[in-house]
Amino acid sequence: MPSFSDPQAAARYHEGPLRQVPGFLGLQQMAHLLLAEHVPEHGHVLVLGAGGGLELKAFADAHPHWRMLGVDPAGPMLALARETLGTRMNHVELLEGYIEDAPATIFDGASCLLTLHFLDIDQRRHTLRELRRRLRPGAPLVVAHHSVPQEPEAKLRWLRRYAAFGEASGIARADAQRAITAIAERLPLLSPEQEVEVLQEAGFKDIELFYAGFTFKGWVAYAA
Repeated sequence: MPSFSDPQAAARYHEGPLRQVPGFLGLQQMAHLLLAEHVPEHGHVLVLGAGGGLELKAFADAHPHWRMLGVDPAGPMLALARETLGTRMNHVELLEGYIEDAPATIFDGASCLLTLHFLDIDQRRHTLRELRRRLRPGAPLVVAHHSVPQEPEAKLRWLRRYAAFGEASGIARADAQRAITAIAERLPLLSPEQEVEVLQEAGFKDIELFYAGFTFKGWVAYAA
């Protein structure tokens, strides 16, 4: 798995999502459209796992009056985000740290894309509860990350499909196979059913699946 604290790995980060995440640009577009259903024109949005700045820029381009806080623990990734945002940094604040380091401001919406699959179930519960504490009632949260069935044969089937997508997108077969081995062995993946349960436990309601791209799934939920 990538080391986001490595400046060289961070510099190459933008090469990955387009080839590794099915419909990545559409995912970003759907995310900001779902947020915009409830975030006002001059609203305040929290972006957790913001390193690289890809969704921050997508959100800022579509909603130039939103104020955004991007939180990420990797300094090199935040440096890349500053470069990616350019003049859009006028409405963006970046914070190096974790969700508990974010101010106890009440936000109008939040996103966490391609991040939660790195956290075990207890860390996810904590992270989602802390996100909920920083959202006004009814505010939307958009999340998307790897989520696969836990039954071994079904899990392997979906991981192989993900590898096939990567290979079809230009990733070398050996690299695609190494990637799914690393994912299976090192990421604490949850099933889609577990994902919904964890969101509910953290204080979210009206949870809906809005995106599915092989092993990637995305949900929108609302602060209870």
